[in-house]
Amino acid sequence: QVQLEESGGGLVQAGGSLRLSCAASRSIFSLNGMAWYRQAPGKQRELVASLRISGRTDYADSVKGRFTISRDNRNTVSLQMNFLEPDDTAMYYCNAQFLTEEYWGQGIQVTVSS
Repeated sequence: QVQLEESGGGLVQAGGSLRLSCAASRSIFSLNGMAWYRQAPGKQRELVASLRISGRTDYADSVKGRFTISRDNRNTVSLQMNFLEPDDTAMYYCNAQFLTEEYWGQGIQVTVSS
């Protein structure tokens, strides 16, 4: 089992930056991969960025060039978000894949004002 805890959300003006962190209860090197998802009110949850154990990263087209997913240390993955836009406003969720299971954090709010 994997417990995940997000931190770093908040309110920021358009054009600003935020850094989200996800602390895992086990080494991220033991996981198949980690990812960040987001869900805006009235919309489906969508994949924002993923990081495979190989180091491969993938991004949603809407965030390419603005967001970066990375490993901070053996237990933490971060999402650096630059040039934030009002459309980035959503609840952001950390996701981990371990063996055949998926695990989710509680989510953290990101609000971008225009």
